[in-house]
Amino acid sequence: MGKPGQAKQVFRKYGSKAKSGQKVKKTEKTKSVGPKLKKGLTPGTVLILLAGRFRGSRVVFLKQLESGLLLATGPYSVNGVPLRRVNQRYCIATSTKIDVGSVNVSSVTDATFAKETSGKKGKGKKDAEGMFAEQAAKAGPSDERKAMQKTVDEVVAKGLNAEMKQYLKTKFALSSRMYPHELKF
Repeated sequence: MGKPGQAKQVFRKYGSKAKSGQKVKKTEKTKSVGPKLKKGLTPGTVLILLAGRFRGSRVVFLKQLESGLLLATGPYSVNGVPLRRVNQRYCIATSTKIDVGSVNVSSVTDATFAKETSGKKGKGKKDAEGMFAEQAAKAGPSDERKAMQKTVDEVVAKGLNAEMKQYLKTKFALSSRMYPHELKF
């Protein structure tokens, strides 16, 4: 005769213990290191941004942050691109280089770009005053960030000639019969 109903299924756990009753050794956790830099990326390289608000803009690469993201600036005074974190997958490195040896960006970290969190979180009833207070509190970049932007811009823009400034201002775009795999950046 057969079994009435569905057959019992037994699920095995793998990795928690070996068959002989010995415990599995835990491996030591190593600190994760950010990804390697793309070939041709050195501080001062001009990048073309491929995604985001400033796509098509040419920016100057300054350094790689701990998270693996790239720190880049327009400079803001030249083409309106502020100090930004950029994923290297969304940029093209060009052969153009700018001297940024005297730029001090050691104080810029990932924490610099962290958003300030408000003390109150969660879904709750909002009164009319609270709703308007939140809108009024939203503002642009902090004074500290603006000062940092200004100091970096002065040093980077000082080393640019008129032709290089014009090059950084122009946006990159493909037109008909321009194929990216055939272009030399």
